[in-house]
Formats: sequence, structure tokens, C-alpha cells
Amino acid sequence: MHRHAPEVVVLPSCREEVVRIIDLARRHRIPFVPRGAGTGLSGGALAKFGGILISLTRMRSIREVDFENRQAVVQPGVINLDLTKAASPSGYYFAPDPSSQMVSSIGGNVAENAGGPHCLKVGTTTNHVVCLEVVLPTGETVELGSRAADCPGYDLAGVFTGSEGTLGVATLAVLKLSRLPQSVKTMLAAFPSLKEACDAVSNVISRGIIPAALEMMDRRMIRAVEAATKAGLPLDAGAVLIVELDGFAASLPAQADQVAGICARHGCREFRTAGNEIERQVLWKGRKEAFGTLGRMTRDLYLHDAVVPRNRLSDVVTSIYGIADRGGVPLAILAHAGDGNLHPILLFDRSKAGEEERILGLVREMLRICIDAGGTLSGEHGIGSEKNEYMDMLFTASDLEAMQRLRAAFNPDELCNPGKILPFRFCGYR
Repeated sequence: MHRHAPEVVVLPSCREEVVRIIDLARRHRIPFVPRGAGTGLSGGALAKFGGILISLTRMRSIREVDFENRQAVVQPGVINLDLTKAASPSGYYFAPDPSSQMVSSIGGNVAENAGGPHCLKVGTTTNHVVCLEVVLPTGETVELGSRAADCPGYDLAGVFTGSEGTLGVATLAVLKLSRLPQSVKTMLAAFPSLKEACDAVSNVISRGIIPAALEMMDRRMIRAVEAATKAGLPLDAGAVLIVELDGFAASLPAQADQVAGICARHGCREFRTAGNEIERQVLWKGRKEAFGTLGRMTRDLYLHDAVVPRNRLSDVVTSIYGIADRGGVPLAILAHAGDGNLHPILLFDRSKAGEEERILGLVREMLRICIDAGGTLSGEHGIGSEKNEYMDMLFTASDLEAMQRLRAAFNPDELCNPGKILPFRFCGYR
């Protein structure tokens, strides 16, 4: 919903140039915003107050791939998927896989603590960051964390990961590489209704099965994806689950049988397994491109990513649909269902007078439902400038003040990405 232009865009190619840019900005009290590929969905990389946009797209060198220690050293502009391509011939990959991984950059993934369909089992970006080289908003260069195991002291790399560019500019990242699984099994389960699919998700996890991925699409999403990608999704289904298991080849058939049995008990009327890598990639192509396919149905889209406890998934989805129906707004739902991460997508036309404000009102209701169910505002997209004014729905004034004190310790002049994460009243830059 937000559109802001910087006054200048600067494209540094090394850490020293980043330092010079920040020194100049501090000297003249100019706000600055670090930016990667710009694929974020919460307005985190927008220049809300103009100033300098520091685009890190030229810093895209993979400095080192250390298979012995399972680590890679990369600049922030390295594309997520390119790191996996560099490591996969030797049997490794970078596990976090946002849907934008073909274009999103490592620096942005670190800033947003990016997730993705396969983060259910392996965790989000923060679980794969070893240490970071960072230029602080004061112009100092520091290393947060250590390449050694069990580094003592505070987890400052963990604090920085997910800070949405408000604590400084990462200029180098040391990342964990994961072993490619011995075997993968990808399945599609179709259900008459979204409720039955949600209930199946909860039951799979409660049985102690942790899939590599457990994704859900509703009827409107299925139809948009199938029209665009021909992924073979059943058009008469109320919802589908894509379930992917990975691990040792000997263990997967029994787990797959368990998943099939659970789905059957929850009304699944079609269950099939990808027979080869091509069929598997077709299914994932449909899922990874799902958001964009809705452009066939509407002029504008507005997407959120609230998280709810898995056992409340069915109730919350029903309530969200009720809000959309009462508002007369078409809704599609996509979800990293295994970890309760919902993506309600509202379809609308912003050229109609007052429509943006109406949509924002409906979204606030939906987020309140998620929080009341024990959930939170974001699972992977971040808060940015889209949800910062909703933070007091989740946190007390004391909580927010503590967060502001932490931010001020790194960013005392409030010049680094001001107006993000915390409500506007905490923004020192005017």
C-alpha cells in the first residue's frame, strides 16, 4: 500500500563505500535505507522519509564455500538460489527458501529473517546465520557472532537477523550449509473443504511427523495456479496440501503411508505422489508462483502473513473468510500451514475511491482475530511500514519502549531506516 521515493540511490560495491555513504549521511543528518532485491512484502526497504537508498545489488560475490565446516561466506547481494546452485554439486544447499528465492538476496533474507515453504523442518534464516560483518549506523564496522561453535556472550547476530535494516547494513554473512537429503517424497492431497485440510495439518504434526514442507492452497488459489502453471491441481477441490518428506530413503515410505492415512481420515478424496523429479518440480512451480498468478483475477492484491497456533488454524481461517465475506471482498488463502503461517490475500481495485482504506480496515480485523487466537503479526514478511502501527495490538507500551532502547543502542540518531517496525511515535527522525 505504500509508495515512497528516495532522493538518491547509491550502489556501493564494497564495505568501504558503505562506510563512506553512512559517514556522509550522519554528517548531514540524512536518513538512509539499505535495500536488497526489493522483494519484501512489508515495505521494509522503502525510503519512507526520502534520503539515501543504499542498494547492495553490486555486492554479490560468494567469497568462500567451506564444505569441511559446512559454511559459506557471501556478500549481501548474492541471490538466495545462486548460493544453493554453487553448493549443490557437492551435495549441499542453503536451506531457507522464500518463494522469491530466484531473485531475493541474502542481505534481504537476513534483514527480514526470511522463511519459505521448507522452513517448517529446518527453521528460518536466523537458524542458518553463523556471523555477520555489519556497518553500524554510527559508521563503525563490527563482526557480530563468530565462526567458532558456541560463541560466548550475547547473540548479537541473532538480534540483527530480522531487524529489518534498522540496526545497520550487513556487508558480509557467514551462513550454514545443509546436506541435501538422501531422498525426497512430494505428495498432493485434495480435500472437499479448507476446514478438513486444516484439521489434517494439525493431525500430521501431532503424530510426530515433521515434513520438510506442508503447504496449503484454497479453491480460489488452486484455480489461479492451475490456469497459469498447469500443475495438475484438481479444480473441484476446496483445498489442497502439498506435503514433502525428506530424509533417509528407507524411512520415507512408512511416513508417507502415515500421512496418506491421516489425510484419508480427514476426508481427502485424492492423494498422489510425484513419480519423478519433473513432477515434483511442476508441483513446486505452482506453489512458488502462486501469489503472482492471482493477477489473472484482479487489478490489485494485498497480502498478509499472520501466524496462529496450528490447532487454531481451522477456526481462524473460518473467521477470516467471514470478515472478507461481510466486507464483500474476494479472498484467497495460501499458507505455510505446517507452522500456522497464514497468507490471506485480498483482491480489490485501488482505483475505486476509498477502497484502500476499506481494505486496511478488514485487514486490521483479520490480524486481531489471529492475535486473539494466540498468534502474532508476522511469520516471515516482517513488520516494516505495513504493520508497525499494529504493534500495540500485540505488545505493551513497556515492551515497545524496551525495543526502542535496543534500537537506539545501535542506531542512536534514528537515521538508519527510520519509521519501520515500531509505531510512528517512536521514530526520532522527522
